[in-house]
Amino acid sequence: MSTLTVMPDPVVQNVVFSEYAVCFELADGRSISTPLEWFPRLRDATPEQRANWEPIGRGSGIHWPNVDEDISIAGLMGLPD
Repeated sequence: MSTLTVMPDPVVQNVVFSEYAVCFELADGRSISTPLEWFPRLRDATPEQRANWEPIGRGSGIHWPNVDEDISIAGLMGLPD
């Protein structure tokens, strides 16, 4: 007998930057960390520009208006958007 586990859609609550990575903290306690090299606009942005982010799609993505960058959390996880 198999059991189907349904995971909720990933919803971002916070974004944290280190020198070489960006970490997306999700509402369910998971975090996704990726290299800043994957996102040249964020890599080259100032700390103030990086701090100015807003959730899109009820938290399913992040938008940085100052650098015109959008990131889908599902896309980072290899899930369909």
